[in-house]
Amino acid sequence: MAAPRVVVAHRASEYDELLARHGTRGQVGFVLGTRGRAIEEVDAGHEALVAALATVAAAIPADWRRAAVERAELARFVFEPGDIVVAVGSDGLVANLAKYLRGQPVIGVDPREGVNAGVLVTHSAAAVAGLLPAVAKASSRGATEEPRRGVARTLERTMVEAMADDGQRLLALNEVFVGQAGHQSARYSLQVGGRGERQSSSGVIVGTGTGSTGWCASLQRVQAPDLPLPEPTSARLSWFVREPWPSPSTGADLVAGTLAEGEELVVDVESEGLVVFGDGMEADRLTLGWGQRVVVRRAPEVLRTVVA
Repeated sequence: MAAPRVVVAHRASEYDELLARHGTRGQVGFVLGTRGRAIEEVDAGHEALVAALATVAAAIPADWRRAAVERAELARFVFEPGDIVVAVGSDGLVANLAKYLRGQPVIGVDPREGVNAGVLVTHSAAAVAGLLPAVAKASSRGATEEPRRGVARTLERTMVEAMADDGQRLLALNEVFVGQAGHQSARYSLQVGGRGERQSSSGVIVGTGTGSTGWCASLQRVQAPDLPLPEPTSARLSWFVREPWPSPSTGADLVAGTLAEGEELVVDVESEGLVVFGDGMEADRLTLGWGQRVVVRRAPEVLRTVVA
């Protein structure tokens, strides 16, 4: 049997991004100084990330295989079915990883505890040494929710998919957005729960239980404070229409609700240039034209995050 492979994923630090843009540390400091900022502001985050990556690298057994991938390279990276993925960064990094995985367990590591929300990156870098053998043991015996000594537990988080009538498909962990690229008024017909309505709004959002702590939580507070949001493992999804405009030809009655297991939300496009993107990644999107249809529903895939 081949040795387990650990894939360490991270996102370039703010300091790395500034250095790539401006060339030298001195120039980075100069540019930030012209904006009333100090380079020390980005040093702390960079140093924390470097330290966490070093700790994770040291935790990988010497006889195991290893690989590393930066967030910008995820679309070109080939994950193996038996990989153990260690995501070192913010919650958003785990969400970005989700659509490229097919059941591989993810250990979320927070390099700056107390700075990130820590919903998906729940472990310290120091905990990885103990988690890796437990995750490998769980993978060899099959995924389980039942706690067993020395075997890691995983949480199977529901994901959401958008499927266009031309075969385009988008997968997301938190939520899917359907609307204009510039978040201006989009025109479409909405069908959900046996009801339909022509609308003009700044977009439709369909979210999972994991996404209930983000964008969907903000929308719920304003539009439907009594609507119960799903849990991360729930088969239900929640949906919201942003700023629907009532007019002689469009309505604003269907603004929020939930999709039970097996239910779908259907959008028939009635304007050009609508886009569909997931988890805030607007650059990775589907583009829809007049007359197209997109169906949003629970995805068959799940994200397995290591919880203990």
